[in-house]
Amino acid sequence: MMKAVLAAGAALIAIQPVTAAMDSSVPLIERAKLFGNPTRTGGKLSPDGKWISFIAPRDGVLNVWVAPADTPDQARPLTAEKGRPIRQSFWAPDSRSILYVNDKGGDENFLLYGVDIASGAQKTLTPFEKTRVQVIGTSETIKDRILIGVNNRDPRWHDVYSLNLNSGALTKVLQNDGYAGFVADDALNLRLAAKARDDGGSDYFKVDGTTIGTTPVAQIGLEDSLTTSPLGFTTDGQTLYWTDSRGRDTAALVAQDVASGKTTIVGQSAKADVDGGLFNPRTGRLEAYSVDYLTNDYVPVGEAVKADLAFLKAQNKGEFTIGSRTNADDKWLVTFDQVSAPVATYVYDRKAKSLKQLYVSRPELIGAPLVAMRPVEIAARDGLTLPSYLTVPKGATGPVPMVLFVHGGPWARDGYGYNSYHQWLANRGYAVLSVNYRGSTGFGKKFVSAGDLQWGRKMHDDLIDAVDWAVKQGVTTKDKVAIMGGSYGGYATLAGLTFTPDTFACGVDIVGPSNLFTLLKTIPPYWEAGKQQFYKRMGDPTTEDGRTLLKERSPLTYVERIKKPLLIGQGANDPRVNVAESDQIMAAMAAKNIPVTYVLFPDEGHGFARPVNSIAFNAVAENFLAPCLGGRAEPVGGALAASTAQVKHGAQFVEGLDATRAAAAGQ
Repeated sequence: MMKAVLAAGAALIAIQPVTAAMDSSVPLIERAKLFGNPTRTGGKLSPDGKWISFIAPRDGVLNVWVAPADTPDQARPLTAEKGRPIRQSFWAPDSRSILYVNDKGGDENFLLYGVDIASGAQKTLTPFEKTRVQVIGTSETIKDRILIGVNNRDPRWHDVYSLNLNSGALTKVLQNDGYAGFVADDALNLRLAAKARDDGGSDYFKVDGTTIGTTPVAQIGLEDSLTTSPLGFTTDGQTLYWTDSRGRDTAALVAQDVASGKTTIVGQSAKADVDGGLFNPRTGRLEAYSVDYLTNDYVPVGEAVKADLAFLKAQNKGEFTIGSRTNADDKWLVTFDQVSAPVATYVYDRKAKSLKQLYVSRPELIGAPLVAMRPVEIAARDGLTLPSYLTVPKGATGPVPMVLFVHGGPWARDGYGYNSYHQWLANRGYAVLSVNYRGSTGFGKKFVSAGDLQWGRKMHDDLIDAVDWAVKQGVTTKDKVAIMGGSYGGYATLAGLTFTPDTFACGVDIVGPSNLFTLLKTIPPYWEAGKQQFYKRMGDPTTEDGRTLLKERSPLTYVERIKKPLLIGQGANDPRVNVAESDQIMAAMAAKNIPVTYVLFPDEGHGFARPVNSIAFNAVAENFLAPCLGGRAEPVGGALAASTAQVKHGAQFVEGLDATRAAAAGQ
């Protein structure tokens, strides 16, 4: 495999002098400091308050560590993963073990593991191949069991099991023959079952024991499908909380009395969806909710945590996020984000009203020339307001080259806060603009629905309108704008170079789909319940009109229009955007002698989880952008050699693909 050599003529290694109007004395921040392993992250308090866990490197790979709560410096590793980093962990309700999920090579077949705090013994709690676990229910009163979903019987549907956390025994609770998901109460009884509708929405049915009702108790249409869902029950099971946009635009937080069915709005905003809440760890009752329009804010409900939120805001340490809370609710973990400084996590003592720093995630960035992020509102051509985020290089005066960095999803959003990509690109001399284009979530159902069937059209128009805004504002110049992004952002990159081939100077596509028909054909089987929503919001491949639409919106259809440099990054094991999405546009470009560089990682999936691979791709990316935009770049050095990157170009790629196909045909 090619690691350190890039083909001649690819213009990836040449580093151009800085032409951006930024302070040339600003030090270059090393890629490894931005994209290497964090020192610590993902901190959590055990429910009993005796322990603190976090994720940190062990022999260069992220693993789970634990420390006594009163002596957090005495941490010890609990796991010993050697290849794939652990990125998600949580405490068992009894505080005796930590649970975590991990996959293999990015295939997203996440298995559940448990590790005992006292002995360090580790168990594989879902010992099945090619399955993906879901956590369905945990309890504040039942400490030794949780409910999980496992799709080992039928890859489309997750059967519900009761998992004994001490013995590891799995007991089937309910066989799932077509339900998208379930909601359980604190007694670990299933109470609701969700089933996909033909219109792309969901119906919710009452569950009594193992019997699912036949008449829906709640009906959610397509327009409300991404903004309405149950959050969970109070501990006594008498109140069910929802985020709910039915009969309104933005999703409110609603409390439903289970006995009567009556609903009461307990949190709302005219500008953004209520996206979550703080619930009392013992009672499960709402104490505050959060609203994130341009920035996030906690709004207290009643007096329970009002003084605590006021205290945390008064610290002026940046935007804060409240993580875990002990069962006694005397200690919280709070993370502060100042944007232009690495995020820091503190233990908050409620009684003493005091903060004690637990860790800084990336202490190597303390004192680095990080820059601010500015929330902005941009008007689309049809008047829709696009909440967006702009970062400019330190000391910039006048227009500078710009990277339009497009978020994935597309049913997701950009937000305010420290962003390693914004900081990296700004440090290289580029303004960075991230846009919540129509279809993004968090801004009401009308904003989401405005993106229906608009891939590559009005969704793309929003991105072009944002570029025009940046030019008019003097942020950049029309000829010095690149487009970059992952997943839908990768699709937007390919769309930018095909649908609007004169707008962007170059593009960086990371795991982006090139053919919407083949994208929908290869989605994972466990996305079966969401298939109709994909069809209604993207185009229906089962109809002639739908196939025509999908072909028209696929960048692969217009490969011959590409005339600006393109860099593609892909994980070979990606279950969401199959490797064929990058292979086919690479092959089509090579067949037409259109230059392109393709970096494939055989041990990655939908994005690059291993830091050595992320660093390697970004080494290629910044040396690709430098000659295109005129910014600066850290030399590639040994970044590729340390990774699994396979770097390919045009004819070389086609020869390799033909050989692979011939070998497959001969088997």
